[in-house]
Amino acid sequence: MFIDRAVVHVIAGTGGSGASSFRREKFVPKGGPDGGDGGQGGSVFVKVDPNLATLLDYRYHTRWVAERGQHGKGKNMSGKSGDDVFLPVPAGTEIRDPDSGEVLGELIKPDQTLLVAKGGRGGRGNQHFATPTHQSPREWEPGEAGEERRVELVLKLIADVGLLGEPNAGKSTLLSVISAARPKIADYPFTTLEPHLGVVGLSDHRSFVVADIPGIIEGAHEGKGLGLRFLQHVERTRMLALLVPVDSPDPQATYELLRKEATAYSKELAAKPHVVVLTKADLRTTHDTRRTMIRTDAGAPVVTISAVARQGIPELLEVLWKTVKS
Repeated sequence: MFIDRAVVHVIAGTGGSGASSFRREKFVPKGGPDGGDGGQGGSVFVKVDPNLATLLDYRYHTRWVAERGQHGKGKNMSGKSGDDVFLPVPAGTEIRDPDSGEVLGELIKPDQTLLVAKGGRGGRGNQHFATPTHQSPREWEPGEAGEERRVELVLKLIADVGLLGEPNAGKSTLLSVISAARPKIADYPFTTLEPHLGVVGLSDHRSFVVADIPGIIEGAHEGKGLGLRFLQHVERTRMLALLVPVDSPDPQATYELLRKEATAYSKELAAKPHVVVLTKADLRTTHDTRRTMIRTDAGAPVVTISAVARQGIPELLEVLWKTVKS
């Protein structure tokens, strides 16, 4: 199950309280204060785990509590600090405040961490309150409470190429042909219900990652279909591949629709370089050949392929590679 959003409740540990104690030693009847400090409360961090691909763990485990600090002791002994808690997430996870929508940070690199709830400071023991005129203090401080908050985890897949197309444009078929990924393939709309990643291997040890998301329909940026929910997964791609079937009633209109939806969702997404892929070339007729001349923005290249017949695949991969590297 692919889970790309989760809201969790995190509670940092409370600091330990300081101690009120006096030194007791043979032949030293008034040894003075020796109350130790309380330990620091544990903090809550979010940390990248390279072995994870979704946020599935947070569907069932929504409350994370760090350990509290121990209280101080006599003989100037400080209490033990509480253990920190680390929430493992996949690379590409964005952390937000669920109420304000403020982005608290994003984690992209392996083992990268982000503090989301700081542990409370330990209280001071009575040893800190001694003065020349107040040599037997009994004052001590309680530990501070740790931070408590709700945070939203939003996963945005990290890939080099994002496949955009209407339902049944051939995205899943293409991904299964150029990589080892095995997305569901069927002859009805919205076969793909969750994003898929595939690693494409080329000669000379070259490779790049392709992301396939559910089909885009008109109004996807407004939440129609499945587009709005999954367009976030192509935000971090280096480039887009817009898939237009040659048997589409109006290929030019299909291309312009995909560009329009990408622009409406994010201007940054629309500004990414793109390649137009004319799919299902094995179904093309003489009439289709005449009407699949697409006018692209910024001189974007157009490649015609048939994933089923394995036609044009090597040429497409080289174009994608050159575009990614440029």
